[in-house]
Amino acid sequence: MKVLNDILGYNLKIYQESNWFCFSIDSVILANFPRIKKRTKKILDLGCGNGIIPLILSRRTDCLIEGVEIQKDLAILAKESVLENGLDDRISIYNMDMKDLLMDFSKYNTYDIILSNPPYFKMDSNRTINDDIHKVIARHELMITLEEIVKIAFQLLKEGAYFATVNRVDRFMEIIDIFKKYRFEVKYIRFIYDNLESRPSLFYIEAVKCGKSGCIVDKPFVMYDTNHMETVEYSNLIKEVM
Repeated sequence: MKVLNDILGYNLKIYQESNWFCFSIDSVILANFPRIKKRTKKILDLGCGNGIIPLILSRRTDCLIEGVEIQKDLAILAKESVLENGLDDRISIYNMDMKDLLMDFSKYNTYDIILSNPPYFKMDSNRTINDDIHKVIARHELMITLEEIVKIAFQLLKEGAYFATVNRVDRFMEIIDIFKKYRFEVKYIRFIYDNLESRPSLFYIEAVKCGKSGCIVDKPFVMYDTNHMETVEYSNLIKEVM
């Protein structure tokens, strides 16, 4: 069922289909963590889903934002949300396979920031797969792999521009190796914890195309304290959108 939800704190509305795949905290983190400089002109979200990341970004910057989504139903929701918020002059949503971006040479070396909240799980015959195709494509590498996303980002980014993503901690070393393969230099890492008594569940990472060495590992982002109460930082983040 399609519903129109408020993104509180941002004065935005978003269309979501409750039976498919609604946005989650990792998308909110990815929209809020990247550093956006004054000279940033173009941002691209690879696999934008229903458009939550471009929408939040529109409140952080005046630059042009593009989103690419392979699932037609989700791309339609994203476009409807853009129109609902009167942002069609700054946000463009494309229903296409992001791999096809490599066929358009005019887009090479043009973006200042590329973001992606990628599928977290590799296709594995031993893993239980959700029957809903929207969730399968969003969560599993059915249509694209992590390495393919990084390869696309490398071609489309300007030299010295950066790619930002979130992923599961068990894929941390894999993404480091992929970044090295495609000449990305990791510049910033932040691990995300459910609470301080747990191991980190996710991590946020930024890597610069053909950048110089030197990386900052920031303090942990912790969602709940030892009393199972929201931390101030987590509360400040989610109260803007929930």
